[in-house]
Amino acid sequence: MTPAPISLPDYDWDLAAQDLDAEGWALLPGFFPEDAARRLARTGATPAEFEPLRAALYRQCLPIARRWAAALQQGEQDPDSPYPDDLAAWTRRNREAGQTRGLSGLHRLGAGGYQPLIQHADGAHVFPLQLVALLSEPGVDFTGGEFIMTEQRPRMQSRPMVLPLGLGDAAVIAVSHRPVHGARDIYRLTARQAVSRVRSGDRTGLQVLLHDGP
Repeated sequence: MTPAPISLPDYDWDLAAQDLDAEGWALLPGFFPEDAARRLARTGATPAEFEPLRAALYRQCLPIARRWAAALQQGEQDPDSPYPDDLAAWTRRNREAGQTRGLSGLHRLGAGGYQPLIQHADGAHVFPLQLVALLSEPGVDFTGGEFIMTEQRPRMQSRPMVLPLGLGDAAVIAVSHRPVHGARDIYRLTARQAVSRVRSGDRTGLQVLLHDGP
């Protein structure tokens, strides 16, 4: 895989954590240079080529994942953390639970195509954050095809959000559940993702997940 121009640690992760807590997503602008994004869209990548990015993403997202897990237990920290210190140990835990299906890869949509609302939450071990990136240019390579997230809060209607992704941009997003501080307590918010119908052209996106499917 062509490396990103900005390494993950060079982003402002304090700001990213604030955005993830507030909105469930954090933008990583310019994650791929335009030529690298287009090359990756054309040639793709093997599962092995995703591993350095997955390992780096796991390290950066681990503190947020652990904090969310503690909050969803109403402040009681599990003495055996649900997320080990490195991706290799986490992957072994997935394998032992029968989760062996890789979920990372390119996602291509032509005119008329769309992705319905989904969440990658199957299996006993689900990492709560993932990365998505856009490898085509809106308004040039395709029209439509907006990346959409929805959030369902208890006793409230779903809230849709359109992520402002341009060519080469990425975002870290909530996979399925995240904690939200209410007036009196912490409650669990349910997130889903979708891509609206592509009106013309071809749209290529990338998703990088840190757990495997059963």
